[in-house]
Amino acid sequence: PEPAAAAARRPTRRLWAAGLVSALVLAGFVSFYASADPDGLEKVASDQGIDKEAEEHAAKDSPLADYGIKDMTDARLSGGLAGAIGVGATLAVGSGAFYVITRRRRRADEEPAAVAGTDEQV
Repeated sequence: PEPAAAAARRPTRRLWAAGLVSALVLAGFVSFYASADPDGLEKVASDQGIDKEAEEHAAKDSPLADYGIKDMTDARLSGGLAGAIGVGATLAVGSGAFYVITRRRRRADEEPAAVAGTDEQV
């Protein structure tokens, strides 16, 4: 890469790394101190009796249900690991989507040039 492109890429990598570290710290450590009290939506649902019609969700028996790791007895470790796994999964899905979108965009940008080049040769 050209020196200007490499220099422009460095701050982005630092920002990306800082965001990743922040997300891991928040999900892995700080989340343990979040309130267990119901949030506003749950409170209103309870006050209005809407929650009486609630049913268990399809993922209730999944390994990461209820913000923890199934069959792990240490709540702090369970929640922290579940948060870190969630950050990793979100990063993987987001990076995959970003990769697909940028590849399609590059192809779309290259196609008019290829078409213009074939018109000139004819």
